[in-house]
Amino acid sequence: MSDLAGQDTGGRVSTEPPLKRVLGPKLLLLFIVGDILGAGVYAITGDVAGEVGGMAWLPFVVAFAIATLTAFSYLELVTKYPQAAGAALYTHKAFGLHFVTFLVAFAVVSSGVTSASTSSNLLASNLLIGLDETLGDAGLGLVGIPTGTGASLPVALLFMLVLAAINLRGVGESVKFNVVLTIIEVTALAIVIGVGFWVIGRGDGDLGRVVVFESGSERGMFAAVTVATAIAFFSMVGFEDSVNMVEETKDPQRIFPRTMLTGLGIAVLIYVLVAVMVVTVIPVGRISDPVNPDAGILLDVVRLGAPDLPVDKLFPFLTVFAVANTALINMLMASRLIYGMAKQDVLPRSLSKVLPGRQSPWTAILFTTVLALVLITVVATLGETSVVAALAGTTGLLLLVVFTIVNVACLVLRRDPTPQGAFRAPTPIPWLGAVASAFLVGPWARDSEDWIQYQIAGGLLVLGVVLWALTWATNRGVRAKRTGFRDIEHLEE
Repeated sequence: MSDLAGQDTGGRVSTEPPLKRVLGPKLLLLFIVGDILGAGVYAITGDVAGEVGGMAWLPFVVAFAIATLTAFSYLELVTKYPQAAGAALYTHKAFGLHFVTFLVAFAVVSSGVTSASTSSNLLASNLLIGLDETLGDAGLGLVGIPTGTGASLPVALLFMLVLAAINLRGVGESVKFNVVLTIIEVTALAIVIGVGFWVIGRGDGDLGRVVVFESGSERGMFAAVTVATAIAFFSMVGFEDSVNMVEETKDPQRIFPRTMLTGLGIAVLIYVLVAVMVVTVIPVGRISDPVNPDAGILLDVVRLGAPDLPVDKLFPFLTVFAVANTALINMLMASRLIYGMAKQDVLPRSLSKVLPGRQSPWTAILFTTVLALVLITVVATLGETSVVAALAGTTGLLLLVVFTIVNVACLVLRRDPTPQGAFRAPTPIPWLGAVASAFLVGPWARDSEDWIQYQIAGGLLVLGVVLWALTWATNRGVRAKRTGFRDIEHLEE
C-alpha cells in the first residue's frame, strides 16, 4: 500500500503521483459552504414546513446541532489521520473488519452518487421549467423527469458528463468552478431573504407565524419536529465531503477545524433566514402545495413577494446553478473516496490511477460517473413524483448511519496517540453525536410513505455486499501470489 510519500508499504514503489495540494482556507470554506447549501434547501423546505408549520426554522437548527456534533468527531479524526478515505478509514482503524469498512465506504459513495443524481434530476427539471416559462406559449411541451415523460433525461445525463470533464481537469479547476457556483447559489438565496425582508418592511408579511406550530399530521410537537429534522438533515450534510479532500488541502491540521465549523455556521444562518421568510411570506396552509412542485417552494416566495419583478423567469435558472454545485461537490467526494479505498486495496488498485499531467484520479471519476448515469436512468424510468424526495431521504438515511459509526470510531480511536497539533473533541460530544444520529435512523423519524428509503438503502447495501465479495475474491487471488496481505492500517505509516 502506498504511503503519502509514494513508498509502498509492501516493499514496492508506487508509480502514481500524489494528489495536488491546492485548497487553502478560502477555497476550502467555499467548498464546504457550497456543498452544504444547494439542492437541499430548494427541495425540502416546503416539506419541513408541512410537518411543523411556521416553526420550519426549528428542524434546521436541530439538524445543525446534530451535524455539528458529528463534525467535531470528523475534525478529530481528519487531523489525526489525514488521508482521503474519510469515514471508511476511520471505521477500519477502529474496528479492523474489512467487510464493515467496505460497507461504510460503499454507503458514503452511494450517498454521494445518489445526492448528485438527485441534483441532476432537479437541475434538468428546473432548467426545462425555466425555459418553458421564458418561451411562454411556444408549445414546446417541456416537462421534467418527475412527470414520467423522460423529457429531461438527456439533460441530466449530459450534465453528469460535463461534471466528469470538469472533475478530470483537476481539483483546482473543479474547486474554482465551485467558487463561481457558490456565489450564484448564495445570490439566489439572498434574493429569497431580501424579498422576505421587503415584504415584512411593507407590512404584508406576518412574522408571528414563525412561532406557530401546525402539523400536517396528528403527531405531537416532538414527533413532528423529529420527522421534520430527519427531512432537514439532507440540507445539512456536505461538510463530511471535505475530509475526502484532505490530501489536496494545504496544512489541514491548522485550517480544517475553524473552516468546517465556520462553514456550518454560515449554512445554518442562511437556512434559518430562508425558512423564516418562507413562512412569513406564504400562509402556512399553502406551503405544502407550491404552485409548481418541480420548482420548489422558494420560487413561490419570490413570486408572491415580488410579483412585479421578472424573477419568476430568472429564479429557476439560479436554482440550476445551485443544484449543479451540489452535484459537482458530491462527485468530487465520491471519486476521491473511491481513489482512497483503491489505494488501500479495499477496492481494485486500478481505481487509484491518476492522470500524470492533471493529477486527477481518472479511473475513480469514470467509475462514479458511470454509476451516476445508471442511477439517473433508473430514476427516470420510475416516473414517480416522489423519486427526488425518496433519493434525498435515502441520502440522509445512509449518512446518518455513517455518522453514528464515525462518532463511535472517534471514541474507540482515543486509544491511539494523538499527533501534536491535532484537533480533539470534548469526550461527551461523540457520545451525543452517535445517539442523536442513531435516533434519526429509526422509523419514528419518517412518515409511512417514506419507508421506501429503507428499501432503496437496503438495495444499495445488498449491491455493496456483492461488490465486496468480488473484491475479496480478487484480493485473495493476488494474496496467494505474494507473502502477507497489505493492511489498510499501514496507509499512514
